Amino acid sequence: MLSRRGLLATAALWPLPAILPARAASDVIKLGVLPFGTASWEAAVIKERRLDEANGFTLELVKLAGNDAARIAFQGNRLDTIVGDLIWAARLRGEGRNVKFLPYSTTEGAVMVPANSPIKGLKDLAGKRLGVAGGALDKSWVLLKAQGRETGTIDLEHNAQLAFGAPPLLAQKLEAGELDAALLYWQYCARLEAKGFRRLISADDVMRAFGAKGSVSLIGYLFEGETIEQRPEAVKGFARASRAAKDILANEPEAWNAVRPLMAAEDDATFEVLKRDFLAGVPRRAIEAERADGEQIYTTLVRTGGEQLVGTGRTLPPNLYLDATGKG
Repeated sequence: MLSRRGLLATAALWPLPAILPARAASDVIKLGVLPFGTASWEAAVIKERRLDEANGFTLELVKLAGNDAARIAFQGNRLDTIVGDLIWAARLRGEGRNVKFLPYSTTEGAVMVPANSPIKGLKDLAGKRLGVAGGALDKSWVLLKAQGRETGTIDLEHNAQLAFGAPPLLAQKLEAGELDAALLYWQYCARLEAKGFRRLISADDVMRAFGAKGSVSLIGYLFEGETIEQRPEAVKGFARASRAAKDILANEPEAWNAVRPLMAAEDDATFEVLKRDFLAGVPRRAIEAERADGEQIYTTLVRTGGEQLVGTGRTLPPNLYLDATGKG
């Protein structure tokens, strides 16, 4: 048997210590995650591959019940970051909060219809029962009805039978034939597509119609400026780990083994569509291109959604974006 001195000498040759030292609180990033939210997918890879440790921070997950709880926790400084939308980030910054936006995904929702539906375009929604997820101020809905109105195709507010509601309920009603079409978040679109439903028009289609040059990241990680100033290396490390996790998921199919239990994918077809759409949404463009298109869409939302949606800001606030290296 090795002596105590021999064990210590042997341990000195190990490439990594047996017990990693606890990180200081300043190195911890608290991420709020929702049930079945895709942030937990990425976080699972970060933790399994120890990408947080490799990038100088410790990722701590805080489970939340829904978007409202996430926003309240973020605004109350109980979290370091959540996944939120660009419009809300801009509104907070316009109200004096030093919020930064790190692009997370370009994947957005779509209007879904049954495979054999006679509905072929926006004009065909006249008189039809249209479900809308997210409420009357949902950005995708505001853009969709603006496209219909400004192209002279259809005034959806007055010519379609609207039903606002929660995405799972609307998806069920569409499947049951109680709706003719539904504007849903992308995860619900993916699940319906796996069952044979088809996309009539996507939010990406609408944004390009309003001048976007590429797929726009309307969803991103939100950070308070104070967090970035006080823990710049941890925030930069988080940005690097996020990018690395996305690259692993794009290039290593076995990495999805840690993610699939979080996806609530009831069959292989659903899993494959969810996986495809998640990967399709990985941001690849420079921050300058993101901002240019974000500005284009924001201007449209100011014109069509008004102060009730975007607040008092007329343009995207300066220094809103955080790039992939954690710099402003």
